[in-house]
Order: sequence, then C-alpha cells, then structure tokens
Amino acid sequence: MSTFRSTTAVVLLACAVLGGCATKPTSLYQWQGYQSHVDAYFRADKLSPDAQTQLMEEDLRKIQATGGTVPPGFNAHLGLLYGQQGKLDQFALQMQAEKKQYPESETFMDFLLRNFKNKATP
Repeated sequence: MSTFRSTTAVVLLACAVLGGCATKPTSLYQWQGYQSHVDAYFRADKLSPDAQTQLMEEDLRKIQATGGTVPPGFNAHLGLLYGQQGKLDQFALQMQAEKKQYPESETFMDFLLRNFKNKATP
C-alpha cells in the first residue's frame, strides 16, 4: 500500500512541476491597437479617418513584421476608413484581403464592395 502512495505522490508531484513550467499560450491573432481603434471610431471625440488609417497601417506593419495574423475585421475596418477618404482602390484591396483571410466574411465584404461602388458612381 505504501508503494502505491509513493507512486501516486511522485506522479502528482511530476504533474505539478510540469504544469508549473507551462508557457503562456500565444494569441491566435496580433491585436496591436485594433480594439481601441474600433472604440475610437465610434466615440464622439474620435480621430479623423486619416489619423485612424495611419495608426492602423502602423499596426499592420508591426503585425506583418512579426509574421503575425491580423484579427477578423481588421482589414475590413481599415478598408472602411479608406472608403471614407474616397480611396476606393485601397478600400477594395482591404475588402479582398479580409475575404481571403476569412472566407466566411465573403458575403458581407461583397455587400460592402457593391455599396461603396454604387456610391462612387453618379
């Protein structure tokens, strides 16, 4: 019976030690300032679309430099900012990037592309 207890104690101790050595799980996405950018977009004291675009472009460069993955909606939000500035080519590129990264967004991205295309043509 004491051999069983000794073995059990060793196994529990090993689990505790190995569990304590576990590293912090890495995030699936690199958020950078994306969440605060979306918050700022909807606040009354928001930055101009141009300033928001610059911040998001900087975040995108950081994410790409580390080989990270942008979170869902990042490219679409950046694209909408481009659209507000009348930069429809860049808008379309970002919508396409969102669709490529997250195929489940295709229907909504196509809707946005049609909507902005209709606004752009008189």
